[in-house]
Amino acid sequence: MNVSTGVEELKAVRSRLPSDVGFVPTMGFLHEGHLSLVRRCLEENAAAVVSLFVNPAQFGPGEDYASYPRDAARDLALLEAEGVDLVFVPTEEALYGPNHRTWVDQPGLTDRLEGAARPGHFRGVLTVVLKLLHLAEPRRLYLGQKDAQQAVVLRRMVHDLNLPVEVIVGPTVREADGLAMSSRNSYLAPAERAAAPALFRALSAGRAVWERGERDAEGVRQAVRKVLAEEPLIAVDYVSVADAGSLDELSRIDRPALASLAVSIGTTRLIDNVLLGEETL
Repeated sequence: MNVSTGVEELKAVRSRLPSDVGFVPTMGFLHEGHLSLVRRCLEENAAAVVSLFVNPAQFGPGEDYASYPRDAARDLALLEAEGVDLVFVPTEEALYGPNHRTWVDQPGLTDRLEGAARPGHFRGVLTVVLKLLHLAEPRRLYLGQKDAQQAVVLRRMVHDLNLPVEVIVGPTVREADGLAMSSRNSYLAPAERAAAPALFRALSAGRAVWERGERDAEGVRQAVRKVLAEEPLIAVDYVSVADAGSLDELSRIDRPALASLAVSIGTTRLIDNVLLGEETL
């Protein structure tokens, strides 16, 4: 496995790989959700490239950039065991440099849900992923449904900028109790961790009423909120039922929809979602 830390080093290694390359961008501290994407990438491409980079540009003031969990040695060992061809572990200076002035923005899709709660977050996501796609030159980009809005905005960027990349979204990987796997789960104290499965229970309750024929979006939202309200450690940021492509909030569910939520449990912010009408984005 090749490990590159600089842009020129990455380009040199990439030039020796086949043209049929898949790419999995991550912020490291890998879990089974990441590894499921890596395995699919390896199955569907002649070579696999993975990035490990905690991107400062997608963290706002007061967020957890400094404390975000990191374990590069463990991550590299996991990726080597999977058979990854190239891992890019850049420094901030390698990707941005002291005079960086160019950013990618996407008004509309990035102003709601996570974008409303975390202003500037998606500008950082879009910019860094565009940079990484330019450097890795993959044919396929692998993302997880757990970060559903991120998948939507990145798919839109690929479309709008005519990038020669196929976007593939893998299903959310969950713990046995339903909690979506996330690096931030490591922040949870034992009582908080015990409360966290309520997120998926709530979304499942919303999906259940939809499956029984409920098409009023507010009825689904209420079913989700009812379950969340039963858990005193959970503070709700938003509960959304939106068009799965545009992320416009729906009054009636007459098309594929994304039911999503964001909550705080103690100081930890968690997100999750389920699709109503499609298995993956």
